[in-house]
Amino acid sequence: MISYEKNIELKMKRLFKTLSEKDKRRYAAIEVEKLPNGGINYISKLFGIDPKTIRCGMEELEQQEDTTQGRIRKKGADENV
Repeated sequence: MISYEKNIELKMKRLFKTLSEKDKRRYAAIEVEKLPNGGINYISKLFGIDPKTIRCGMEELEQQEDTTQGRIRKKGADENV
């Protein structure tokens, strides 16, 4: 099974919690790129996100321009709508 050491996983999770939605997708995608086949499932479980979200991050990283620039939602932005 593919995995990082537990102390590294803990640090990765701490960092992940501090990121915006866009940065979470992209960070997860970069971590998947470091791993052999099966990395999506491992990273998905590690961060508690859908594999589709990671694939979206992978696609975003392949684009030459950041099409989501300036579109980061703030926490609770969709509440009370």
